[in-house]
Amino acid sequence: MSTRSPSRPGLLGRRDFRLLWAGETTSMLGSSVAAVAMPLVAVVTLEASTFAVGLLTAAAWLPWLVAGLPAGAWVDRLPKRPVMLASNAVSMAVFASVPVAAWLGALTMAHLLVVAVAGGVARVFFSLAYRAYLPYLVESGRLLEANTRLQGSESAAQIAGPGLAGLLAQAFGAVSGVLADALSFGVAVLCLRSVRAREPRGEAVAASERRLLAEIRAGLRFVRGDVYLRTLTVFSAVSNIALMGYQSIQVVFLARDLGAGPGQVGVVLALAGAGGLCGAVVAGRVAGRFGTARGFLLCEAFAAPMLLLGPSGGLALFAVGGFGVGAGIVASNIMTSTFRQQYCPKDLFARVTASTSALNYGAVPLGGLLGGALGEAIGVRETLWLMAVLQLGSIGVLLTSPIRRLRDLPAGL
Repeated sequence: MSTRSPSRPGLLGRRDFRLLWAGETTSMLGSSVAAVAMPLVAVVTLEASTFAVGLLTAAAWLPWLVAGLPAGAWVDRLPKRPVMLASNAVSMAVFASVPVAAWLGALTMAHLLVVAVAGGVARVFFSLAYRAYLPYLVESGRLLEANTRLQGSESAAQIAGPGLAGLLAQAFGAVSGVLADALSFGVAVLCLRSVRAREPRGEAVAASERRLLAEIRAGLRFVRGDVYLRTLTVFSAVSNIALMGYQSIQVVFLARDLGAGPGQVGVVLALAGAGGLCGAVVAGRVAGRFGTARGFLLCEAFAAPMLLLGPSGGLALFAVGGFGVGAGIVASNIMTSTFRQQYCPKDLFARVTASTSALNYGAVPLGGLLGGALGEAIGVRETLWLMAVLQLGSIGVLLTSPIRRLRDLPAGL
């Protein structure tokens, strides 16, 4: 696959893409802050148990398992931009309720769990609409560049977010990071409202003309019958159990086992997140040199063993391991996201995405619960080791699939 270098001017010179990119970069930064702030609120403010912190991660991803399939069918029926606007507005409201409740002295673990679930539902609808909307905004030949820029922004946000969360927690309390997330969704709403691009008329079909269960089955059949989508879905499910089992208790490990304060936790996670930015920078070059299929395999094979470094020592090794994991996974995600956008029919795209996401993102709450439960039962460090070994094992799914014989992932049916 050939693509223009992401460093050349092009997409950022387009008003609509620039607005989408700016809004999502801001939102990603807020979400990266909240990803650290929410567990910190649970650990520091509410003195929650390790299992409760794992449950918080599980609650945020549970909507993919429960609502992912019908959401995909609904999103395929509707114009994508209004769905994205509504999702961001809901996220802004629910996350803003956390600092309000804290200032009123009424914040509880139950409140955090409800917010995590509600924010997760909004995220499901936004993610499905967002991925389906991008091919209308950017032509097929520029999708790798677009995904590289967006993933690069997400990785940059993951570098800045944890450090900012730590600084906000030390200066104003952990809930201030959640407030920052709410404000970031407000900025995303303003930017998205200014985007002019719309889907062609006739793309969205009235709900009365379709049957929900039949639509869901069509998406599932497409994924089940396609060897590439089926392989990537199974691999992602196993990988996500391992990664989220690990990530759900990493703040507990850093704060309690290694004795890091909120500021140190933020710095370590920011350094680890820098790997994602590196992965976004090199993704296009890796794809061009080795091909998208081989490049994807190389990136995943590099990332998996790096996870073993986290529980091996102190803060420095944790940061180095996280850097390597982030670099490999972000680069591979760029390639597979571009593959799906080019490969799947547009009228089925949200349903196909929902079908794959219901399994691979639906595995995330299982990973969160598993991490929390095992952390309580056998110890936090031991659980990190176990999740790292499981991530290594997930590579076997790819090595026994037809993908290992390809240079490039197919660009269309």
